[in-house]
Amino acid sequence: MTAPAQPAPATGNGAQPGTVVYPLGVYNWRLESQGMAEAHFVRCSGLSVSVQAPRFRAAGTRQVVHRLIGRVEYADVRLEYGLTASKEMFDWMMSAVQGTVQRRNVSIVMLDADGSTEKLRWNLSGVWPREWRGAVLDTLSDEVAIESITLCFEEMQRENVEGTGAQ
Repeated sequence: MTAPAQPAPATGNGAQPGTVVYPLGVYNWRLESQGMAEAHFVRCSGLSVSVQAPRFRAAGTRQVVHRLIGRVEYADVRLEYGLTASKEMFDWMMSAVQGTVQRRNVSIVMLDADGSTEKLRWNLSGVWPREWRGAVLDTLSDEVAIESITLCFEEMQRENVEGTGAQ
């Protein structure tokens, strides 16, 4: 009599049976943008989407609360970067302050553990800066000066690299 087959290890979405898929590290990412040189980004936060779900009660069934699919809302993305002599990010923000918003397409790209192989990306369209924050200045500190810019956008798509199994 043979022993029953053992289940394969957890594989994630789309991976071959018996192949372990490891999560991506939060430290391996980069930002790509049209018409913008690469800044030294150290943190990206706030990437999210939600769908509103308004409640209503139909006449005659007052006990049952129904939910509708409402509007889609994308949260603002906050990028933190090392302060350099470049004015590019600040000038982009100031264009919005002056009422001439320069919308761009931006991609947040996740990399494999080697730091160079692209695994997946979030493509954001209609991106423009909503807020800029200057670095904290402190003569008693030896830390790198970090500025931040908050971006709002109109649409987000997730794109996977072939063969990654990521969804």
